[in-house]
Amino acid sequence: MIKVTNFIKLYEKSFIENWDLPALSEYGRQNTMNYSQLATEIAMTHMVFESIGIKPGDKIALSGKDSADWVKIYMAVVTYGAVIVPILSDFNPLDITHIVNHSGAELLFISKSIWEHIEPEALLNVKGVMSLETKEVLYEAPGVEMNRHMRLLKRRFHRKYPNGYSSLDVKYADRDNSELTEINYTSGTTGFSKGVMLTGENLAGNVCFGLHSELHFRNSRALAFLPLAHAYGCAFDMLTPLAAGSHITLLCKTPSPRVLLKALAEVRPNLVICVPLILEKIYKNQILPMISKGTMRWTLAVPFLDSLIYSKIRKKLIDAFGGEFEEVIVGGAPLNHEVEEFLHKIKFPFTVGYGMTECGPLISYTPWRKFIVGSSGKTLPIMESKVESDDPENIPGEICVRGTNVMKGYYHNPEATSAVLDKDGWLHTGDMGTRTPDGTLFLRGRSKTMILSGSGQNIYPEEIEAKLNNMPFVAESLVLEREGKLVALVYPDYEAADKIGITITDMDSAMENVRKELNKLVAPYEQISKIILMPNEFEKTPKRSIKRFLYTR
Repeated sequence: MIKVTNFIKLYEKSFIENWDLPALSEYGRQNTMNYSQLATEIAMTHMVFESIGIKPGDKIALSGKDSADWVKIYMAVVTYGAVIVPILSDFNPLDITHIVNHSGAELLFISKSIWEHIEPEALLNVKGVMSLETKEVLYEAPGVEMNRHMRLLKRRFHRKYPNGYSSLDVKYADRDNSELTEINYTSGTTGFSKGVMLTGENLAGNVCFGLHSELHFRNSRALAFLPLAHAYGCAFDMLTPLAAGSHITLLCKTPSPRVLLKALAEVRPNLVICVPLILEKIYKNQILPMISKGTMRWTLAVPFLDSLIYSKIRKKLIDAFGGEFEEVIVGGAPLNHEVEEFLHKIKFPFTVGYGMTECGPLISYTPWRKFIVGSSGKTLPIMESKVESDDPENIPGEICVRGTNVMKGYYHNPEATSAVLDKDGWLHTGDMGTRTPDGTLFLRGRSKTMILSGSGQNIYPEEIEAKLNNMPFVAESLVLEREGKLVALVYPDYEAADKIGITITDMDSAMENVRKELNKLVAPYEQISKIILMPNEFEKTPKRSIKRFLYTR
């Protein structure tokens, strides 16, 4: 039985018990921080909050690339009893501003490189803005005097703790698990923004399950390379290991296969959290060319020899991931079937989980030794699941879940909340699948159109399409992923083109200009590689929605 304890007290307990252990490192830098140092930094940040009148329940926004400073601020906010609003650093500056305002954030921690593109006067409720890296005050509202408080901080801290900050001083907010703890926005753009309200219970459910399953443990090593501003990376690359007393090494770089494999070999993590594209790229670029050679194909057809070869490939792949991990947990999107079958064939220790931001994120998981290929694991013991189908085992229907991890709702968006959360507490995921009687889920397709980038960011095609459809000469569009890249199918506005003398032969050149302009408006991971012109209008439903499935291949 999994006991879900108070979220904030998890860290109070961990920091005290693991006081002298290493907590945080940044890959490639000699700057390991112990739990004692992390706790001291958190205490100093709490003093900053107090000095400018931040109260428990107030919102504090955080935007920057993954770093030890990012982790410190996140943990300082939640242990103070305030509400953290993590924002992806890749979001457009206008989108960041929108999220800060929509959430009602009173304080913003942000990388200076991002701040340079933010208009301070557009921030409606913010008392102050502070550099994530240097703690320099970048902006303060009249009467707040953040600069003065920061100048006096060290003196005040020493006065309060004249003998130094010790484990006996660690005392965090008494805040019930039912209270709002985090608002995680599923996107930045105004028309699509949904702030997922996660309570202490939602977050603690994920962390306590992770601790119960020993995904991380005291003195274990973790390599964090997924964006911490996303629920998946946040829960299992940061929150769970910090509650366990693990040592987290933050990659702090784009996780290209070359960079990632080097880091894995050096850090030797005890658990690897990744997205499908990582494994798929390794399979495509390193394994497939090897097993596709004529001699190798012949060898693999010979009994006993195939087992020997597969064993060698398995060892090589395990060594590539550091050689000391219990398993690789794949999440965020379905794993390519061919890759999954091959990894299972060679007995590589991997498993596929299922979740969504609205569950902070975990819904289902099974350890690799019990994992059923093709599934997304078994529904967590602290959750319930059902499939809305006359025959849930065989006929796909919408997957619905309820329980400890299910969000409170969408912030200031009752319409969107009621569209997914019914009166009985069931969250309608929008994902199609089947379910066995023991709660094992099999995803058969996503009714939602979300695309997961190679580095773990969620891409929402509708957002890009909304911007693209506003561009010159674009009547309607679809954004799809093809061969790992985003492409846009566009039906041109020929009438508008005719009015200014642009012919059909000129359209390719015009669309290339559209593509370049569009890419200035979107995040780097949302950029379009190519526009493909469609000769006819897209086929539509009676509601005039494009039949997206007809154009996905």
